[in-house]
Amino acid sequence: MMPRDDETFFDQLLDCAKRYGERHPGSVKGETMQELCAPATRPGFVRPKPFRPEVPRTEGTASPTVPAPETPASDDPPEVKLEKMRLFALDCRRCQLAATRTNVVFGEGDPHAKLMFIGEGPGADEDRQGRPFVGKAGQLLDKMIAAMQFKREEVYIANVVKCRPPGNRVPTPDEAARCIGYLERQIRFIAPEVIVLLGATAVTFLLDRHEGITRLRGNWLDYHGIPVMPTFHPAFLLRQEGAKREAWHDLKLVMAKFGKTV
Repeated sequence: MMPRDDETFFDQLLDCAKRYGERHPGSVKGETMQELCAPATRPGFVRPKPFRPEVPRTEGTASPTVPAPETPASDDPPEVKLEKMRLFALDCRRCQLAATRTNVVFGEGDPHAKLMFIGEGPGADEDRQGRPFVGKAGQLLDKMIAAMQFKREEVYIANVVKCRPPGNRVPTPDEAARCIGYLERQIRFIAPEVIVLLGATAVTFLLDRHEGITRLRGNWLDYHGIPVMPTFHPAFLLRQEGAKREAWHDLKLVMAKFGKTV
């Protein structure tokens, strides 16, 4: 029976992986990071429409001056493309969330990551630190990543919106629509082999699927040729302990894609 305590659930999974490694030396290792081919060469991959960030005008006032982002060259490595986009995002005023944020939470991780996690939006801790998934839900996500035999620095973590919605509410469709271009570019530049969508909001706004996370989780979906696994958000798992078994089932399906076993 799977453990139900938040603090021990993924700790015990890690212990299981450690014991397996001791019984089978050399079989539990982190994936070797290597350069991925350009997204355009991936079978079935369709490049997202060009994203041109805009500064909304308020009638009767002049638009604030924001420098245009430098267009990444086609031969720029992913880390350069991501950094150029991040620098522009720091001054983004595309939606009302800019007025209440403390920091833009662009995303972080390996720009050549094979595995990408996408959540809803920053919370209070993330808004304060400018980093994704650093609060209690982030601590659980770290355990989930480690239980999958990855390190946090080997994956890439981002959100649908880059600024915290007040009160941690769900982003509005307009807010998500104005921000989703950043995420689409992140996916395009990184070209992960697998994407894990954390919660219903990420599924709704990235894939335009509205069936609900309970129905969609555990089933492989597709984003422009990239396999996508929807599962429960770590914040939900902290509230609903009974869902941890289902989440672990979903994560094991992702592990299998990389030849990893428990």
